[in-house]
Amino acid sequence: AKLLRGELDVATASMAKYWVTELQGEVVDKCLQLHGGAGYINEYPIAKMYRDARITRIFGGSNEVMKMLIARSM
Repeated sequence: AKLLRGELDVATASMAKYWVTELQGEVVDKCLQLHGGAGYINEYPIAKMYRDARITRIFGGSNEVMKMLIARSM
């Protein structure tokens, strides 16, 4: 809602990006473990999900940068 109203500040956006990408990584990692070694084979959708989850922590600023932006706002 804040984004649509043009009220989304950097700290809140950073918190959302950090939380969502970390949670995505945890969930996909657990799913990958259910598949075992076969989960790394490109024939399975979980392999792409795992790669995508890893890169989202970097796109738009790494999660380490997000932590610094959040800390500056406090």
